[in-house]
Amino acid sequence: MGHMQTLSRRAFVFGSAAVAGGIAFGAYSHAEAAAPSADGNPLAAGLAPNSVTFNPWVEISPDKITLIAQHADIGQGVGSVQPIMIAEEMDLDPGQFEIRFAGPSPAYFNTGFADEFAPFVAADQSPAAEEARAKTLEWLRQAGLQMTGGSSTIPDTYQKLRVAGAVARETLKAAAAKRSGVAVADLRTQSGHVILPNGTKIAYVDLAADASKIPPVLDAQPRDPSKWRMLGKPMMRLDVRSKVMGELKFGIDMKMDGMLYASVKLNPNKGQPLKSYDASKARAMPGVKQILEIKNGVAVIATNSWYAMKAVDAIACEWAPSVYPAEQADHWKVLESSFKPEFLGKEWKKIGDIEGGLKTGTRVEAEYRAPYVAHQPLEPLNGIGLVTDKGMEIWVGHQSPRFVQYVAATAIGLKPEQVTFHNQWTGGSFGHRLEYENVRVLAEIANQMKGMPIKLVFSREEDFLQDIPRQIAIARHRGSIDKGKIVAADLQLASTTPLKGLLERSGTPSKDPDGQLAAGLWNVYYDIPNFRATSFEAQGLSPSTTWRSVGASTSGFFTESFIDELIHAAGHDPMRGRIAMCTVPHYRKVLETVAEMSDWKGPLGNGRGRGVAFVESFGTPVAEVVEVTKTDRGIRIDKVWVAVDVGKVVDPVNFENQVQGGVVWGLGHAINCELTYAKGAVQQTNYNHHEAMRIYQCPVIEVRGLENDPKVRGVGEPPVPPAAPALANAIFAATGLRIREMPFNKFIDFV
Repeated sequence: MGHMQTLSRRAFVFGSAAVAGGIAFGAYSHAEAAAPSADGNPLAAGLAPNSVTFNPWVEISPDKITLIAQHADIGQGVGSVQPIMIAEEMDLDPGQFEIRFAGPSPAYFNTGFADEFAPFVAADQSPAAEEARAKTLEWLRQAGLQMTGGSSTIPDTYQKLRVAGAVARETLKAAAAKRSGVAVADLRTQSGHVILPNGTKIAYVDLAADASKIPPVLDAQPRDPSKWRMLGKPMMRLDVRSKVMGELKFGIDMKMDGMLYASVKLNPNKGQPLKSYDASKARAMPGVKQILEIKNGVAVIATNSWYAMKAVDAIACEWAPSVYPAEQADHWKVLESSFKPEFLGKEWKKIGDIEGGLKTGTRVEAEYRAPYVAHQPLEPLNGIGLVTDKGMEIWVGHQSPRFVQYVAATAIGLKPEQVTFHNQWTGGSFGHRLEYENVRVLAEIANQMKGMPIKLVFSREEDFLQDIPRQIAIARHRGSIDKGKIVAADLQLASTTPLKGLLERSGTPSKDPDGQLAAGLWNVYYDIPNFRATSFEAQGLSPSTTWRSVGASTSGFFTESFIDELIHAAGHDPMRGRIAMCTVPHYRKVLETVAEMSDWKGPLGNGRGRGVAFVESFGTPVAEVVEVTKTDRGIRIDKVWVAVDVGKVVDPVNFENQVQGGVVWGLGHAINCELTYAKGAVQQTNYNHHEAMRIYQCPVIEVRGLENDPKVRGVGEPPVPPAAPALANAIFAATGLRIREMPFNKFIDFV
């Protein structure tokens, strides 16, 4: 990407001379009609008349206050919790401000990735680890990496949005002091006003112009959490009513005057071109305005989406073949042959004498498998594009605004700064909206329809066909038991690379090992004297990408299933064995909490079983207990208990919802879901072929949040990885059957 540096772990971990001492969020003040900001505040360039901005997150005009949600809202509650963090400090009440999503700008670089990208496990808070994270943070600042993902929404913004609100509050108070002659120390704020000692109220919207003429109060400090009015307490999300009433407009709901509609048929052999096509039938169909050839397919322009979808289905296409195996069995064969030195990604961790340890005591070996799976958010890919002689405007829900600019511009020969991006509310993502299938195609179509706004909507089937799925993976684990102890564990994984592929398609290729393949593989916090974790990167398979919890979604299943097998072989209780081996005190507390919640006392008997799993992903430790019963109709999942340590629970209601949703997501996909290839195309093209958990299958899920971690952590993805191994371990406890491959319904029925 022209205006961003090539992403290289080595480059940003070791190449930066500067070490950031804290969160460099910037704080800026601009009067109305300011020129493009020299200090990086993106709000300055587009200010409405008589409006002011104090920093990249607050804009005040005479009639309203607008707070900027930095991250994309993909259902995780950004549109609520982020403005609330600012409003808490500004003493604004819900209803006193509007929300707008951030546009592309390096000012919105994601500080939350510093912990994930640095080459240290989350629990390592040694000086060396913290120095590496600080260097990573500085690289993120320089690169301006603006992205929603990795459960970083809260870790990224917890401090800087509260500081942004505090800066705005104290600057408004300073302006009120200058106007009234009252000392700042004698002023207070309440409900969008500065309050003078005599009770006089001055509205922020009336003070903003004065505030823009004085230096911002940059040393303003956020309030202690003990003084929070809204954060940390149960509160209604700001978008609940509009979603329940059907009033909120998602990207797919957008309309523009005079726009036409597009639907596409793209080569199902992902990434390959169109060879030829016959559109004679489609041209005569109702509503069809135009048929266009694009890079890897065809598009129909029509008077509505239904006409466009029906017509594009009538086009006969001849496709170039896939560059990956056409049949699913051959995908597995490639993985099976990838455990070789030439495919070595990295030996992520090595402790002790692994070969010597494996020769001690009783050997345990097991192979595990996880298939490709789709993202399948409810809202299919869509967007509106308008290309003119000046450039392109694009309205789409996406997690990487600056990369959208790059991809759209590259597709039609523009510069990224010629693309104006408008982020939209999205109906789910789970990693889907970190990819660009719709962005590139929309740019190509709009470029051929210059001057006309074009609304593109993928059919559900096309959304499935073009989805770049979760990585496929095989793990081959070895371990040994001696005198009732686990003395060795050698964890090896072969997989497609989710993060490297995404970075390459984003224009920031990396030659370094894919760090996500280490997630759930090397961050094992058990006292095992001889331990090794190694990844192998399979070549020539279907592209894969980030999927909710990414690498840990498969590796967590492999590792915690194998640990369970080792503990069983050692003759110990699965819960007590984990607690005894856990080396990190506040992680051990997570296990102890879930044991207490579930009243864990050992085997249940009578066809009932409980399984436990513990996985740290994106820095958040999560322990889950799943309880099942063997019935005449199959396995019934009775209840799930979850303990999570996020350092600080900012929004208790949303926290519980995120955890419960993650558990349902993890269980459903473990039970039912896989994508398979035939003739180069995926065979599952709708929900009835890729069915997650049904409501009648959903167990009661009890959640408890802990606040022992010294850092604030995210919770959108970490509840997913423990779900599958906890269920598999519960099935073993109830039936004696070890399931080592997802989806589980290949091997056992579920009620």
